[in-house]
Amino acid sequence: MENFITGYPGQEHEVRRAMKEEMGEEKYQFFFDKWMEYFFTPSDAKFLASLGLNCIRIPFNHRHFMDDRNPDVIKKEGFKLLDRIIDACAAEGMYTILDLHTTPGGQNQAWHCDSGLHKALFWDYKDHQDRVVQLWIELAKYYANNTWIAGYNPMNEPADPEHVNVPLFYNRIEKEIRKVDPNHILFLDGNTYSMDFSAFKNILPNTVYAFHDYAGYGFPMREQYVATAEQDSVLQRQFDRKMVFMQEHGVPGWNGEWGPVYASPDDGDDYEKINEGRFKLLAKQLEIYRKAHMGHSIWLYKDIGFQGMVYASPNSAYMRLLKPFLEKKKRMGLDRWGRDDKYSGKYYEPLLEHLRSEIPEHLHNKRYPHMWGIEGHVYRVVRELFASEVLTYEYASYFKDKSFDELDEIAASFKLENCVQREELNRILKEDVQSSQTS
Repeated sequence: MENFITGYPGQEHEVRRAMKEEMGEEKYQFFFDKWMEYFFTPSDAKFLASLGLNCIRIPFNHRHFMDDRNPDVIKKEGFKLLDRIIDACAAEGMYTILDLHTTPGGQNQAWHCDSGLHKALFWDYKDHQDRVVQLWIELAKYYANNTWIAGYNPMNEPADPEHVNVPLFYNRIEKEIRKVDPNHILFLDGNTYSMDFSAFKNILPNTVYAFHDYAGYGFPMREQYVATAEQDSVLQRQFDRKMVFMQEHGVPGWNGEWGPVYASPDDGDDYEKINEGRFKLLAKQLEIYRKAHMGHSIWLYKDIGFQGMVYASPNSAYMRLLKPFLEKKKRMGLDRWGRDDKYSGKYYEPLLEHLRSEIPEHLHNKRYPHMWGIEGHVYRVVRELFASEVLTYEYASYFKDKSFDELDEIAASFKLENCVQREELNRILKEDVQSSQTS
């Protein structure tokens, strides 16, 4: 669960804590059990298979398997969650790739590793690394003979400031996994959010090297895609740069995440024109991947309307309930993914200008990740940590005193039959599958 996918502020463990306080243990457990059940059912697997897709990547939180206060115990409940999705996909002839999306301490500085921090402490503490090795050994033991699993993605988007710890950790975890499961493919993300393989020296056996290929043209507040020759050249260079390591070493690559963010009617009267450009961008990136015979997994399948192939209907119980809160989140610009600063930017600009004037220019990009700059790091700490964490309690208050029937209806907003399909996106994906099969 990520904040832009389902609308909560902050990070998953924070909002779960706030909701448990507001709802009580019994209703909290009921709601999340139902939410997880409805979010992906056999109907979802059938829908994905109907588009011709043959593999999906399943992101999961380490907390489904591990309790930070009882770290040596691997919880069986986590396997049940994965089994349900793996089996539903297998029944439709689709493979799955298991993606550990969070780690103890956080493998990167961003919200989606669910650390509650702006530093990647995973790389500073061997204890955190030991726990992830322990988890993957148990996962590999459990799934060693499951041939519907294409492979394991041991860590999503690592970001090590020293640029050496990621390949060292991969060397270690590959050996440990192979002791119990010598057969499944490993999908290893590059450093700095799956974009940098420059520190990778050893080629591991039965391994695919995974990158993520988001295009800036697909996001608000950036230059929009209008299919100029220069823009197409940028897209090609961006892809080629990430493929250098694979080409030099003759090893396979895989695009584990990519895709634009889409506008909604709330974004203004020109939202359809904006999305027309986003769909053209989508098609152009698919053309690049098809020519390179590159496998890919689009991000993402289901959400509340930012990126999903399907999304919760604006008329659903969940979206009606949270409408005032989601409007506040938008005004405050709390979601990094797809954020539009037309409401809140004016409040931050004086602070940013002050910092730029006081901090020597040669230090502006010293803090890793360097590409975030002062603005990105300020927003991470102020918006995505402080403001978002405080507002988890306001989000949770919307669920207080709801009956079990009401909670079931709210969770059921994410059932496929209650969702809206982003038809043009799905049409483009389906046509790409058909083109790939004939080329």
